[in-house]
Amino acid sequence: MRFQSIPTGSPNCGDERHLMKDEQTTPRVLIVDDEQSMCELIETDLRLRDIDSQWCQSATAAVDAMQQQDFDVVLTDVRMPGSSGLQLCQQLTELRPDIPVIVMTAFGTLETAVAAIRSGAYDFITKPIEMDLLSITLNRAITHRRLTEQVRLLEAASGDLKSFGEVIGQSDTMLRLYDQLHQVAQSDAAVLITGESGTGKELVARSIHANSRRSKKPFVAVNCAALSEHLLESELFGHVKGAFTDARGERRGLFLEANGGTLLLDEMGEMPVSMQVKLLRALEERKVRPVGSDKESPFDVRVLTATNRDLETAVAEERFREDLYYRINVIGLELPPLRSRGTDILRLAEHFLRRFAERENKPLEGLADGVAEKLLSYSWPGNVRELRNVIERAVALTRHTKITAEDLPEKIRNFKSGTVFIGGLDPTELVSMEEIERRYIAHVVEAVGGNQTQAARILGLDRKTIYRKLKDSAD
Repeated sequence: MRFQSIPTGSPNCGDERHLMKDEQTTPRVLIVDDEQSMCELIETDLRLRDIDSQWCQSATAAVDAMQQQDFDVVLTDVRMPGSSGLQLCQQLTELRPDIPVIVMTAFGTLETAVAAIRSGAYDFITKPIEMDLLSITLNRAITHRRLTEQVRLLEAASGDLKSFGEVIGQSDTMLRLYDQLHQVAQSDAAVLITGESGTGKELVARSIHANSRRSKKPFVAVNCAALSEHLLESELFGHVKGAFTDARGERRGLFLEANGGTLLLDEMGEMPVSMQVKLLRALEERKVRPVGSDKESPFDVRVLTATNRDLETAVAEERFREDLYYRINVIGLELPPLRSRGTDILRLAEHFLRRFAERENKPLEGLADGVAEKLLSYSWPGNVRELRNVIERAVALTRHTKITAEDLPEKIRNFKSGTVFIGGLDPTELVSMEEIERRYIAHVVEAVGGNQTQAARILGLDRKTIYRKLKDSAD
């Protein structure tokens, strides 16, 4: 890897080394130590780890460098001629409170550590320096600084969030989704909205209706999984008096109640096959026959459907009618899981925080240090619904002016991301290619929320092969 030496113009500063790569992604560290050999030793090691660095031999030179350039972290010795590292900590906390300072010293006493933290230090490391430990500490501080900056930018831009109706987010996946939603809203075609539980399928359906030519007419939603087949038929198509035991009067069904507007059939994958036949007939003829009646009534309704099930697999396994699947899936919209939306997690957290803080009449200022990292690291199996619940809980319980890590549930505070472990260097730990394949297939299926059709696309396998391999491993 090539480096370019750039003079700093200060007699107390060593040459600045710039990695020949994107400066936006290359971490930059300012090293402060009166011993030049120590500065050069650390600089050389950081260079091998793709970390850019500059070194200075006094606190005064460090403050000058900080005023002229931007760094992710400052690494300073405690004992130096003139101002000490602890005094430098205090100066930098006032000058640049967003940049973490790590203090290093040969005098690793508890008193020194406490003094460093009180001076505003982010962390503390003892000499002689263990380079691997230093690298871990620096990377943690770099991540902390960049996440803090992201939160600051999100807070500043919170009034200008991109959205479609009530659907919020600015990640690339969401911006692409907005383009689709704008087009879909202008159409009258049937839409199948898929996505994991909690991704906001009903919210998307409501936003499509609100931006359509039917927006002045009713939006009606029904959960197909919450009702038995008999009740669902009556709910959708209506019934006449005396049609069944409890039918004491006539009832208009939801198709007629939503006339002129939009009907959302949620949890579509849970609809019994026999009910699917009746629904297909109604959609094709644009007429409904109330239970117990021999008369049909026409309707003008745009039908949207939503499910967290893999309907393609259900069709292949004959659990869902193929003709109905193609009838409701004229346009397919797949909502991304929250874990794939990057910093939208923080945008949504800030959005929910403001909403619930206003409701609870609490003057909260945002997220405290460390919270953003916890939120971004967590896998969010419950997606946006789970995030909303977590922030609502944190707002209700916090005793601080900001949401702290202690306000988060334990499963988020202590979350560790999963990996596909294939064994170490011990021959007894090594596994076969078949086992590696099985573990990776299971990992992909879990990552896509159990959607075997999506997993098949990622893995380049057909659904039957995935099902067979997972079944064989379970037997």
